[in-house]
Amino acid sequence: MLTALVTGSSRGLGLEFVKQYAADGWSVIATCRDPAKSPLLERVAAGATGRVAVEAMDVTDFGQVDRLAAKLKGTAIDVLVNNAGIARDDVERQRMGAMDYDGWLALLKTNTLAPIKVAEALMGNVAASGKKTIAAISSTVGSLVEMDYPVYPYATSKAALNKALRLMAAQFRDRGVIVLALCPGHAKTDMGNMAPGASVEVDASIAGMRKIIAGATMATSGSFTRWNGEKISW
Repeated sequence: MLTALVTGSSRGLGLEFVKQYAADGWSVIATCRDPAKSPLLERVAAGATGRVAVEAMDVTDFGQVDRLAAKLKGTAIDVLVNNAGIARDDVERQRMGAMDYDGWLALLKTNTLAPIKVAEALMGNVAASGKKTIAAISSTVGSLVEMDYPVYPYATSKAALNKALRLMAAQFRDRGVIVLALCPGHAKTDMGNMAPGASVEVDASIAGMRKIIAGATMATSGSFTRWNGEKISW
């Protein structure tokens, strides 16, 4: 049985990843900050006849990341989905003149450092699997070419993530590990609805990204791709 680990699984994109992988017969390790306060995930796990294991992990608590990695020692993870992330709706505090620098640091830790830490802690699990794939949820806002929406903290957190993923793809190529940066589109999630214009259904976004993950090869490792298969300029 194939195994996926999905971070940030209590709602939105992460929860839909869990639903779809479990429905396809995968074993899913679903992590979130507080399982006791995640009724939607609890319901999905209860209906998955043992295929979904829920684990507590705040990705910004690197001690928790290490403890889960120790617990999972010897467990092969075919697909690691680094989905956990945050955005902010206080756009004016993300622009020059009224910048919230503490908020910027929080975004960098959650959106950039945390997914790299999770990948580092679980790299052995991924490398021991059949699929050997790490996918991280990024955003077109992190492209240096395609979008210049002036939200400094969020945009830079995703741009830095993209660069780190490119470096990871190169470093672990000789171990056969595939690394992908994916944009879910402006999906209709709690986070996506912070800005007007969300038009992508969550199930369609996840189905599209899962198709990209399933078809990934070493030739596409290090790529940045939109949920619908479009390549994103860096």
